[in-house]
Amino acid sequence: MAGSAASLSGPAPAAGGGLRRTSARVLPGFNITLGFSVLYLSLIVLIPLSALVFKTFTLTWPQFWEAVTSPRVLASYRLTFGASFLAALVNVVAGLLVAWVLVRYPFPGKKIVDALVDLPFALPTAVAGISLTALLAGNGWVGQYLEPHGIQLAFNPNGVVIALIFIGLPFVVRTVQPVLEDAEKELEEAATCLGATRWQTFSRVIFPSIAPALLTGFAMAFARAVGEYGSVIFIAGNMPMVSEITPLIIISKLEQYDYAGATAVATVMLVISFVLLLVINGLQGWQRQRSGT
Repeated sequence: MAGSAASLSGPAPAAGGGLRRTSARVLPGFNITLGFSVLYLSLIVLIPLSALVFKTFTLTWPQFWEAVTSPRVLASYRLTFGASFLAALVNVVAGLLVAWVLVRYPFPGKKIVDALVDLPFALPTAVAGISLTALLAGNGWVGQYLEPHGIQLAFNPNGVVIALIFIGLPFVVRTVQPVLEDAEKELEEAATCLGATRWQTFSRVIFPSIAPALLTGFAMAFARAVGEYGSVIFIAGNMPMVSEITPLIIISKLEQYDYAGATAVATVMLVISFVLLLVINGLQGWQRQRSGT
């Protein structure tokens, strides 16, 4: 009992008359947790990526250059990165509007709409691709009314962009939504009291606070779109030089047992994606610095 009372009474006095500071941690110490983190990241991320790079090194430079710069591969780069960038831009605008409505306005069925935002997360990508194709094809529910007017949304690059918009929207909504919920409405009210218009309030008060979240959502949607495969192959048409995405090129090379060529194309995609994400992260840091000052 005496020991229990002493443990509850507070820090024990040190020999020099001061208090000996004790720190209780829920998790183990820094060395153990750091070692586990490095081991886990190595097994899940670093080792697979290093295997990708090492396999690419089995090619000579002329072989590597030929594999990654053939006309068919270059066309797939343009479609993959161009469609991913366009889809991410659309999702930034649409995701901001959806998040704004979910945060600022009460309406019947709000919880249902909020749950539907996460549907692309739970839905298998192949199911999403088949559903979009059945909806937008020439004989689909929507496509049959658009095709007579010369509007084709399936089996061409338009279908690729639509599929990437579908799978990328939740990333922007779920990134911006908590920031809008935590935003101080008093600042908006103060701006209104000082005579600011709605556009001035949004552009000078609201937008600077949510800009880092928007950039994060853009980066996540873009990264997700670059590697998307299942939802795209059904609606793209997969025509070489027209609607063939880079992941499909990699799969085709693997089916032809051209493992080195597949890893070479994958390495180029990895490098380009990493550079773009690095630029976006730099913009995020600059935006936070600017908003902090």
